[in-house]
Amino acid sequence: MKCPNCSSKDIGKIGSHQFYCWGCFIELTVNNGKMSVYQVEEDGTLSSLDDLFVEHPAVAVQLPLSS
Repeated sequence: MKCPNCSSKDIGKIGSHQFYCWGCFIELTVNNGKMSVYQVEEDGTLSSLDDLFVEHPAVAVQLPLSS
């Protein structure tokens, strides 16, 4: 999987459908083939960045089967 923001492959899994990009420090959530992108704020809250990725509203994501 590549980060839709910086194209880094340095993505870590932080939950069952949640990933974190170590290249640009954003959180990605994948549900039903739809990816949502969030910025992690200083206080730990998430701010949606989906409006920046409107050009790709339904990004198909293939997840590796191994853990």
